[in-house]
Amino acid sequence: MRAFGFLSFGHYGGSPAQGGLSARQMLHDAIDISVGADELGVNGAYFRVHHFAQQSASPMPLLSAVAARTQRIEVGTGVIDMRYENPLYFAEEAAALDLIADGRVALGVSRGSPEPADRGWESFGYTGSTDPRGADIAREKFDVFLRAIQGEGMARAAERPYMSPAAPGSDLRIEPHSPELIRRIWWGAGSRDSAESTGRQGLNLMSSTLLTEATGASFGDLQAEQIERYRTAFREAGHTHAPRVSVSRSVFPIVTAQDRMLFGMRPGEDADQIGIIDGHRSTFGRTYAGEPDQLIEQLKADAAVQAADTLMLTIPSQAGVDLNLHILQNFAEHVAPALGWKPNTEGPVLGDTA
Repeated sequence: MRAFGFLSFGHYGGSPAQGGLSARQMLHDAIDISVGADELGVNGAYFRVHHFAQQSASPMPLLSAVAARTQRIEVGTGVIDMRYENPLYFAEEAAALDLIADGRVALGVSRGSPEPADRGWESFGYTGSTDPRGADIAREKFDVFLRAIQGEGMARAAERPYMSPAAPGSDLRIEPHSPELIRRIWWGAGSRDSAESTGRQGLNLMSSTLLTEATGASFGDLQAEQIERYRTAFREAGHTHAPRVSVSRSVFPIVTAQDRMLFGMRPGEDADQIGIIDGHRSTFGRTYAGEPDQLIEQLKADAAVQAADTLMLTIPSQAGVDLNLHILQNFAEHVAPALGWKPNTEGPVLGDTA
C-alpha cells in the first residue's frame, strides 16, 4: 500500500436536534476534513456521487473547493455515474478541475450504482436506453468523454468562427484541454469482466465497494483476482504507462476508550456480507475495527489491500470533522506505516510499479 485516502458518502439530513446535517454543513465539513487530511499527509480525498438522495451529487464544485484549499492531497470521486452526465460538458469540467488542482485528480467513473429514482437519468434528459440499468448509454457516453479529453475534434467550426482562430469547417476540440487528464481517469469495476475491460482500455482501476459476484471466496480474494485480471489485460493490450489500482475498506483503529465505545464490533459484524443488488448475488466487504496491531495483521492478510497501491477508507462523514480526522490520524500514525505508507509530502502517487 503506497497511498491511502478517505472515501466520503456525503450523507446529510435528519433532525438537527439529533445531529443531522444540512447540505451546507455537509459540504463545508467535507472541505474541512480534506484540509485536515492534507495536513496529516493523507494522499486522497474522494467522494461518492448519488442523485435524488441526501448525499453528495454533482461533485465538481466540491472538488474544486477542496483543490483550492489544499496543497498536496489528491481529489476525486468514487464514482461519477455516467448515466446522468453530458459527456462533453463533463469533459470541460474535468479538464478545468485538473488544471485548478495541478494534476491532483483521480476521477472515478462508472455505469453507476442503484439510485432512489426509477430510471432517474431520463429526468436529466438522457433517454433511449434499452437496458433497465442504463449500462448502454453509460458506456456510450463514457466513450465520447474519453475521446473529448484526449483532444479529438468534437464539433465543426462555423463558416465564420466567432472569436476563434479556427479555419472554417475545421474540427474543434473541447476547451480547456488538459493533456495528461486521461492518466487520471479510473473506471469503477464491480466484476472481473469489467476489470478486464478497464485494463484493455489502459485506464486506472477503482475496485468497487462490492462485487456483483459471490463464489464463496472472501471479498479480498475476489478483489485480488479481479486486480490480477485487470493487470494481465492491461499488459496484454500493450499499454506501457504505470496503472493504478484502489480498493476501499471500512477501518477503525481502536486507540482510546472512546474509540472502543464507538467502533467496538459485536460478534458476526466482522465478516463479509452476501446480498442481492441489481439482481446479482453480490459480495460486500467486511468492516475492520480493532487495536492497531490486530488491524495491521488483518490488512496484511487481505489479498486485495496488498495487491492495490491505494486504499480508500470509508468514513462516517456525518459524524463531524473532528471525529473523522481522529480516525484518519489514528490510521496514519498507528497502522498505515506498517503497510508501507509514508506521509504525503509531494503530491499524489503517479503510478504503480507492480
